[in-house]
Amino acid sequence: MVKLEQRLGYTFKNPEYLRRALTHSSYANENRKNGVQSNERLEFLGDSILGKVVAEALYRDLHDKPEGELTRIRAALVCEQSLADSAAEIGLGEHLLLGKGEQMAGRERPSINADAMEAVLAAVYLDGGEEPVRLIVDRLILSKLPQVRSGRMGKDFKTILQELVQREKDSHLSYRLTGESGPDHDKRFTVEVVLNGETIGSGVGHSKKEAEQAAAHNALDLRQKD
Repeated sequence: MVKLEQRLGYTFKNPEYLRRALTHSSYANENRKNGVQSNERLEFLGDSILGKVVAEALYRDLHDKPEGELTRIRAALVCEQSLADSAAEIGLGEHLLLGKGEQMAGRERPSINADAMEAVLAAVYLDGGEEPVRLIVDRLILSKLPQVRSGRMGKDFKTILQELVQREKDSHLSYRLTGESGPDHDKRFTVEVVLNGETIGSGVGHSKKEAEQAAAHNALDLRQKD
């Protein structure tokens, strides 16, 4: 893990934080009797920390942008593909602890790498506070800002759909998990996107985030065909 710390630009005082951040649920499930825990709780914390750091940076630096544009830019910077790209920059996938079923494809899967990237940021935060997180986010994520502003980076379909819906008065958009299938190491989540109580799209993904993006994309495609 020394190589990963070098690429990350941070050395852990407590390496256990990093080890936990790299532990996928498939590996934790196979080693549950040894007390191994997955990175899912760290992912939850990392998602919030990342959103806060990016939002503060955009508020500070993009003085001319309204709230809606800031929201769009932030969503693009912290979307799954952006985080997976950042994970690839530091070779995060090669250090992941994966179960037997994920050994082949798991290291390349965007959803797994994106989730691990969030978990690593949480691990850094718990080990060293917010300042080293800011430095990492600035180098690996905020550096993509020019690509986002020029439109060269992948679209966040949830944000695009939300912006369309907001134009319609008293509209409420939500996402509903409707199914899970497959073994722990290869889960498939099915999600519906609901507008004012009516299902307007659905999608499937290896993570809930991926399924929500797919559902939003499906809803946008259907709106264009109407």
